[in-house]
Amino acid sequence: MTTDYRAQTVLLTGASSGIGAAFARALAARGADLVLVARRADRLTSLAEELRRSTGVRVEALPADLSRPDVADALRQAVAQRGIQVTGLINNAASGSFAPFAGSDPGTLSAEIAVGALAPMRLTAAFLPAMVHAGHGFVVNVASVSAFLPSPRMAVYGATKAFTLSFTESLWTELRGTGVTVFAVCPGATATEFTRDLGPDAAVLTAGRVRRPDDVVNTALNHLDSRGPGPVVIDGRSDRFGVLATRLLSRRRTALMMTRVFDPGRLPAR
Repeated sequence: MTTDYRAQTVLLTGASSGIGAAFARALAARGADLVLVARRADRLTSLAEELRRSTGVRVEALPADLSRPDVADALRQAVAQRGIQVTGLINNAASGSFAPFAGSDPGTLSAEIAVGALAPMRLTAAFLPAMVHAGHGFVVNVASVSAFLPSPRMAVYGATKAFTLSFTESLWTELRGTGVTVFAVCPGATATEFTRDLGPDAAVLTAGRVRRPDDVVNTALNHLDSRGPGPVVIDGRSDRFGVLATRLLSRRRTALMMTRVFDPGRLPAR
């Protein structure tokens, strides 16, 4: 059943670039009002102004540091003060690094967990009860194909995505019959600033076929509009096949295979 986006107000995290900005543009074009959340206030404000001018929808920009433990309560209070009823939540923000775990800064890794796992849980806890009470709404959690596979050099990032996937699948079962839709969208390699900002060694992540942010968003919104959407949708045929194929391998063989995939040394010297 097609979603009536003109009746939606969607809170979207990580909205200032990449998949988040693509979600914002696609939702605004469909008529949804938006609450955009990201750390970079200048980019967030610029995007909000662009969408107001081009689509006429209501767009609120709320800069926030999603690594803070009080961020969900602060955002809930901020939207309440503006008289906004959030009917959809898209947890898209992520934080990552590309380096061996040994020697990585524990503070940086803790922030990855806070943004990638704790913030989606806290935001869902903040906004889901009202959706259940109303009998409609949706929560989309942006996970990754890394949720299914080991991620050498991105061990903590991959673990946050595995948490997100498991959390979402469990919510999907709990929320059946409530009128609230919840699912995880799992992209593979995608051309975004996030990947580029990981550093030159991370070029190995985009050495093969790469999807665009718009591809991921189309996959997610098509799934949202489908009849009885399941708890997970993987973006891209090759990634769906890849995840399925690894289920035929032992965990040892899968881990060794992913060690090769994530090895910067497999790229030609530049």
